[in-house]
Amino acid sequence: MGSFRARLNDDLASLWEPTDSAASGMGEPGRYATSNGGKQVRPTLFFAAWKAVAGSTTADTAPALALELIHTYSLIHDDLPAMDDDDMRRGRPSLHKAFDEATAILVGDGLQARAFELLADAPGLSAEQKVRMIKVLAKASGFEGMVGGQYVDIQAVDSDMSLEELRAMHEMKTGALIRASLALGGIAANATEVQLAALDAYGRNIGLAFQVVDDILDVEGDSAALGKTAGKDADANKPTYVKLLGLEGAKAEAQRLLDEALGALEAFGESADMLRELGRYIVGRDR
Repeated sequence: MGSFRARLNDDLASLWEPTDSAASGMGEPGRYATSNGGKQVRPTLFFAAWKAVAGSTTADTAPALALELIHTYSLIHDDLPAMDDDDMRRGRPSLHKAFDEATAILVGDGLQARAFELLADAPGLSAEQKVRMIKVLAKASGFEGMVGGQYVDIQAVDSDMSLEELRAMHEMKTGALIRASLALGGIAANATEVQLAALDAYGRNIGLAFQVVDDILDVEGDSAALGKTAGKDADANKPTYVKLLGLEGAKAEAQRLLDEALGALEAFGESADMLRELGRYIVGRDR
């Protein structure tokens, strides 16, 4: 895994090599947005899904890099004043604070476009695999995924949401890209439909668990550890798992979802151990 992460970070850095383009000035804010890679959960899930299916530790980084760019774009836009309005991201000023709002919007747009370019040019994959991956990632990123989930989240401020509605929202906003990460790993490794279904069941549960833990950390965490402003959801009167279930109820829900996720991996045997470790990390993390 260490060599994969090193190659991924080298690829991230190479995105911003000097060019003669008229837009070369975007290199500095682009590098700022991608150089502090955070947890890189989604690329790691891609790699772990690949390993679960192929049993190999050698995987191409292009799909993982595409996932990281989509995730980074979503964070840049989420932090904007018109969205979640957060001045901190990954322990330093958000992109629109370090530069300006227009630059942040354009860098986010560019990262999204570059992600699909990377998938289209990914080496070692068939045309069918590429098209399938592009469709999966586009759906996870768009109206049925992150964009739609963010819209619902904005509209939900000061509203009463049922637990079922909250889950549906976060299956879009947070869960869709996590599920896509696993799907891309499976597709790259030529997974069967049965294997893809098992990866998706894991992803559906671990994606919800990720958001439940985020809600818990918004209450229990501190801004320095989280790298972003703690307590914002409560201040904005957003519906959260803690608000609906209570703190202990939310912790129990995270554990239940983890158990469901791990159960979906039984057929993979030891080759899915990295996915198991990632699931436990997601639920046990403190940032």
